Amino acid sequence: MKAESATLRFEPVAERHFPLLRRWLEMPHMREWWGEPEKELGHIREMVAGRDTTLPFLIVLDEEPVGYIQCWFIGHHQNTEWVDDNPWLTELPAETVGVDLSIGDPEKLSKGIGTAALGAFVRKLLDEGHTTIIIDPDPRNTRAVRAYMKAGFRPIPHLEGRTGDSLIMQYQTPAHEIQYDQFFAA
Repeated sequence: MKAESATLRFEPVAERHFPLLRRWLEMPHMREWWGEPEKELGHIREMVAGRDTTLPFLIVLDEEPVGYIQCWFIGHHQNTEWVDDNPWLTELPAETVGVDLSIGDPEKLSKGIGTAALGAFVRKLLDEGHTTIIIDPDPRNTRAVRAYMKAGFRPIPHLEGRTGDSLIMQYQTPAHEIQYDQFFAA
C-alpha cells in the first residue's frame, strides 16, 4: 500500500456491522485486551441503540473496515458505579474524552494503521472542540503503548501506578500535527 494513496475515515457503527465486530472480537489479539466477545458486543449494541453515550466507529482504510475505535465521555463515568472501581476518574476534568481502539484483522497489525487512525481521530476530536483526550491501554500491551506514543500521547505522571491495569495517557501536543500517512509502510 502506498501511503500517499491511502484514505482513512471513520464510519459510525450500525447494526449491520455487528457480525464483523463479533468476528474481530473473537480473534485472540482482541480477546487478550477486550475480553469476552459477546459481552463486548453487547456494550457496542447499547451504544448503537443510544443507551450508552460512548460513540462507536469503524476505522475504514481505502474503503475496507480495518478496525474499531470509540470515544467515551469521562463526565458520564464520574459516578459511584464507575468511581468505586476507578477512583482516578475524579482526577480528570469532566469534559475529558477517552478513546479506545483496536485493529480487527491481525494481518494489519504493526503496519502503523493504529497510530494513523488515532492521530486522525484526535484531529477530529480537537476539531469538535475537545481539548483533553486520554487513552487507557493495559501497560503490558506494549504494541499499543508505542503506537499511542507515536500519536502524541504520554502517560499522566500523577496517575502512574494508581490505575490498576490501565496506563492513563493524555494527548500532550495539540500543536503536533500527525499526518496519518507518514505511518504506513510503503
